[in-house]
Amino acid sequence: MKKNTELKETLGSVREIISDSSFDNPTYLGIAYFIRDLFFFSVTMFLLWNVETWYYLPFLWVFAGLSIASLFIIGHDACHGALFKSERLSYWIGQISMLPSLHAYNQWGYGHNRVHHGHTIKLKSDFVWHPVTPEQYKNFGIFRKAFHRLSWSAFGGGIYYLIEIWLKGMVLFTAPMKEALRDKLLMLTFAFGSAAAVFYFGGNTPNGYDLGLGTWFFLKVWLLPFISWNYFIGITVYVHHIRPEVPWKDANEWTPFYGQMRGTVNYHVPKLLNFFMHNIFIHSPHHVHMKIPFYKLGQALEEIKVHYGPYVVERKSIWKDYIESTSKCKLMDPGTGKWMTYSEAFNDEDESEPELETAAT
Repeated sequence: MKKNTELKETLGSVREIISDSSFDNPTYLGIAYFIRDLFFFSVTMFLLWNVETWYYLPFLWVFAGLSIASLFIIGHDACHGALFKSERLSYWIGQISMLPSLHAYNQWGYGHNRVHHGHTIKLKSDFVWHPVTPEQYKNFGIFRKAFHRLSWSAFGGGIYYLIEIWLKGMVLFTAPMKEALRDKLLMLTFAFGSAAAVFYFGGNTPNGYDLGLGTWFFLKVWLLPFISWNYFIGITVYVHHIRPEVPWKDANEWTPFYGQMRGTVNYHVPKLLNFFMHNIFIHSPHHVHMKIPFYKLGQALEEIKVHYGPYVVERKSIWKDYIESTSKCKLMDPGTGKWMTYSEAFNDEDESEPELETAAT
């Protein structure tokens, strides 16, 4: 065993200790997980279409969000080249798996694989939950300030992801590659087509079309499951990379080792949640090497911990951490990288609240 004093703080040195077996990805296993997750998604959608008992619906919306997340993680691993050796198989299973979450395969891969993984928690580079400085916040208008306060609150995980990641990154932005535009058009066709189908068939009755019923089916079967999914993914990505004691760094101080090892948090979650979330909360190994399939992340983490245990961030309570981080991590000091609350950032100038109040009056 290497001594800690001999460890090199480089990403390459961490990758060297991961065994070949942690990369094993037999085709049958990836297909089996895909079929399993597609089955649970289909069952959940079937139940949502047919169930009207009000106290069952919230549970079904939660499971709809989870089943969409399960398929998305299949697509996520396929896009990383972790799930299958065949690029063609990865594309088609990945594309199908990402459609329920309304993500375009190559469009998403451009931002996630190249930018987020290439520059994890690097200031001015990583776009996922990127911090705002007090000076930037002071220059926001009233509506942008209000959105920042909402999206960085405990209620904002899904809202942030829906607007900042999905709408801006998946719909309004088009990656500079022909595959991205093709996949985005496919995703948008699926989005509008599925929404229209639910609205139309949901409102059909023996006595003609019922507009109110069609609207209800659109909300029940299409929109609310999509919102549920956004909250699951938004909160998941947040707890992966935002902690009060983990500052983001600028390009001069940032290293791949710091971003992938210190900038990723690992959680050991209940089995039921992990059944749907496919080890996504064991996050450091995935950032160390993107080609480790999700079902081998636990093994890879234990291998990393043998030599790099002091560098691995492991936590036990997602919800406790999420509440703590969303209460403390609002703005970031550009000089120190320290997370601050609004009151800590403006304790001398008292800028934030008066501007909101003045603009409101």
